Amino acid sequence: MTPQLISVIVTTYNRPDALRAVLASLAAQTDTAFEVLVADDGSRAETAEAVSAAGAHFPFPLRHLWQEDDGFRAAAARNLAVAASRGDYLVFIDGDCILRPDFVAAHRALAEAGWFVAGNRVLLSEGFTKKVLQAPMIELHGDSHLTWLGRRFSGAINRWLPLCHFAGQGWRKRQPQRWQGARTCNLALWRRDFDTVNGFDEAFQGWGHEDADLAIRLLHAGVQRKDGRFATAVLHLWHRENDRSNLAENERRLAEILAADRRRAAVGIDAYDTARVTAAEISKLGKISG
Repeated sequence: MTPQLISVIVTTYNRPDALRAVLASLAAQTDTAFEVLVADDGSRAETAEAVSAAGAHFPFPLRHLWQEDDGFRAAAARNLAVAASRGDYLVFIDGDCILRPDFVAAHRALAEAGWFVAGNRVLLSEGFTKKVLQAPMIELHGDSHLTWLGRRFSGAINRWLPLCHFAGQGWRKRQPQRWQGARTCNLALWRRDFDTVNGFDEAFQGWGHEDADLAIRLLHAGVQRKDGRFATAVLHLWHRENDRSNLAENERRLAEILAADRRRAAVGIDAYDTARVTAAEISKLGKISG
């Protein structure tokens, strides 16, 4: 089964320079049957301006969904964006992850009923990230494997092999129950499966483990993990470590879900009306632009 329309959810918070680079890489995708929703966790006006500027010439539908800045609430921002989406397949990335031109096409090829896809990433160094984002911005998404190999030798990236493509599907299902390493910087699943587990659990506030919680509940619901490595790697721009002051509480919540068989989020997407809410309904919950 092939998705009809893919919804790419881009989570962001006060990093408009990185977001501009991510949107530029989305505009250059070879696959054209997708929409982009920026899930904004309370950024200042510069982010809205960056989305608006990109939207003026963006080749695909682009929407900006914003919620009040009330601490790290990425789970809620993502649920809000999904509620406003129209796709039957969801791909989550972070607003500091640049995509190669075949990223959406690769995820479409890997989509399969009963499976979610966990991709991986290549980390850019601090110095190289600063060089990329300074004006005029360097566009990385179309660079060759040979160019990236040179950057690996220079220390600009932490590894090169994930940028290679390995054919075949069978090996991708060798760890169907593995939740570790499933991150929302590169995660894809069917919208109906997302609804089945009630989306992200908004009880997870502060940095840490809301993505692992989603993966575990998907496994509890019978949705298995498919490996997206060597097909979907993203280029993760450097950033300082997030505030982890709430990590202990999130680890406690994660331990609880691991010990149980609960499938649905305690506070999830059903709060936004999962019946494909209209823009008018969504506007009561968050600001939309685009």
